[in-house]
This record gives sequence, structure tokens and C-alpha cells, in this order.
Amino acid sequence: MQDTELFMSLAEIAGVFVGFGALIAVRSGGAGEPQEVTPMRVVVGLGMLTVVAALAPVVIGRYDLGDHEVLVMSSVLVAIAFAVLWFVHVRSPEYRTARAIVMETRPTIQSALENAASLLIVGGSALALVAIVLGVAPELEAALYLTVVVLLLVLAAWTLLWLVFMQRRPASA
Repeated sequence: MQDTELFMSLAEIAGVFVGFGALIAVRSGGAGEPQEVTPMRVVVGLGMLTVVAALAPVVIGRYDLGDHEVLVMSSVLVAIAFAVLWFVHVRSPEYRTARAIVMETRPTIQSALENAASLLIVGGSALALVAIVLGVAPELEAALYLTVVVLLLVLAAWTLLWLVFMQRRPASA
């Protein structure tokens, strides 16, 4: 695999997001509000998923496989890990409570924009993973996989930014 150093650097950056999410959780004395717990879990989960996505081709590539096979196996691993992370996340009671609170308090246009951005990131990542597994564009597979890793990192960063801005907001009357 030719992008080993790049993937290692992305894994290091994602590790920082995991650390910051955990630090915010510990610093706040263990968040009790669902609106705080949910994004903390997302930041840590997406950070770990990004670490797995970045390290998968590096580790799998050591087994003397071709680049296509390495990227297919890595893509399948990332898709399964993302699906498990998403399933566990949306099934948590904190997520359901936080979603209800956010839907009541957030302007509709803001929710629509956030949903559209999430759909582009998650949908784009899913399409890229499927394209790699199906071998649709062999010459672009490395670029597509790198794009998936970067999009996961962007999603983790976006969630961390949202979490930081949501900290210690005054309670509404």
C-alpha cells in the first residue's frame, strides 16, 4: 500500500478527536444531559472508526495482497463497523431523547441543512465503499478510500465542533 504514512497520520489525527471527546466527557464530570452524551459518543465513535479505517489498509496490506483486495477488505470492514456504530447509536435512549429535544428547539432550516450535509457525507462514503467493493473504477479505488477516511474525520471534527459550541449553554425559560 503506497499511502501508509498518510493513513498513519490520519489515524493520529483521529486519535486526537477521540482524546478530546473523552477529555470533554471527563472534564464535565460525566455529562448527564442527553444533548451532551450523544455527541460525545459520536465524536469518540467516529474517531475510533476513522482510526480503524486508516489503519485497516496498512495492516491488511502486510499480508502480501494486491491493492484491490486490500481496499475491498478494508471497505467491507469500515462498512460493517459504521453500520454497527450507527445501529448502537440510534438504539440508545440518550439519542432518542436528544433527538426529540433538538427537533423541538432547532430551527427547521438548520435541521434541514445539517441533515443534507450528513446525507452527503454518509451517502458519499457509502457510495465510495460500494464502488470499491464492486470494482467499478479500479483506477480510483485508492482515492475513493482515502476520501472515505477523510470524510469520516470531517464528520468527527464537525461533531466535536458542535459539541464544544453546545457546552454550557444557558437553559431556556
